[in-house]
Amino acid sequence: MKLPELSTTEYGLLGHPLGHSHSKALFNAKGISYENFDLSALDPAALYGLVLMNPKLKGFNVTKPYKQAIIPLLDKLDPTAAGIGAVNAVKIKRADDGRIIALEGYNTDYEGFKMSVSAFIDGTGISDALILGTGGASKAVAAALASLGINYLFVSRGKHAIDIIEYDKLTPEIMEQNRLIVNTTPLGMYPDTDSCPPIPYEAVTERHKCFDLVYNPAETEFMRRCAARGADVKNGSEMLVAQAEAAYRIWTDNNI
Repeated sequence: MKLPELSTTEYGLLGHPLGHSHSKALFNAKGISYENFDLSALDPAALYGLVLMNPKLKGFNVTKPYKQAIIPLLDKLDPTAAGIGAVNAVKIKRADDGRIIALEGYNTDYEGFKMSVSAFIDGTGISDALILGTGGASKAVAAALASLGINYLFVSRGKHAIDIIEYDKLTPEIMEQNRLIVNTTPLGMYPDTDSCPPIPYEAVTERHKCFDLVYNPAETEFMRRCAARGADVKNGSEMLVAQAEAAYRIWTDNNI
């Protein structure tokens, strides 16, 4: 029986699906060996099979839908990632002979979003925000906003906690108070580019700042509708680069 060929890639991206992602192109353009690991399900066998079949792998990013699901499968969590409750970067620690010592989880979405949104809202006096979605990325966004002294309210299709409001409960008053709106859902992401979060866009004004974590396409339907109401908009491309650079520093102790 012929054994499967082992990969020599050093870094990668774990998630499903991955057709929208620009991470591989970003790293490859810098001459860094980086591959997509599209897994339709994540369990201990799938994760360790991935690591074993890639003996040169030093670390990988994690994207939807596994930023929370991967946590129980890791050996160690960085305090920031533990506090956020989501992981988007994993460092693989190996012995000199290649044996796996530990899988360590980190969150660089926090750093990437905080840097990008700080510049976006600088000088606006914004103190309240709506976070659209409650997935893994939303946790990093919430932590970053809290560190900036900004109050936030999660918006979801179903109410699950006291700090979550349903989309159809967004009144003009709530929209006016929360002048920063952050989309952390995949709505509008390629190839589903016609979709968008169901907020009352008629209540968006020129006083709003609307940030979409999606970067493919560069202008999402959410951004287009908000811009049509006079709001400033920004996509997640700058955040993508910043979180990737932070992840690379964790994996290598060097800059890209």
